[in-house]
Amino acid sequence: MKALFIVYNQAYNQEIVDLLEGLGQRGYTVWSEIGGRGSVDGEPHLGSHAWPTQNHALLSVMEDSTASKVMKKLREVDESTPALGLRAYALPVEDVL
Repeated sequence: MKALFIVYNQAYNQEIVDLLEGLGQRGYTVWSEIGGRGSVDGEPHLGSHAWPTQNHALLSVMEDSTASKVMKKLREVDESTPALGLRAYALPVEDVL
């Protein structure tokens, strides 16, 4: 099992949810209207007057095979519009209740 932690520009919100659901992944938790700044490049997303854009974050636990498919699709999304900002991290899950 994998936990995918996805942080993305708010403009991607419906696209990310649709991507997960399209691959049969039903469960997820979303944090909306969060600020941050990427470690590589891009503008801050702080919800302020100077930096009005904000991020969302999503956590979803899934089978390894589904996680691979989701990561592949997320790479495609990020490569098509890199200026928006999208990062995803696949973390091992040891136990699920």
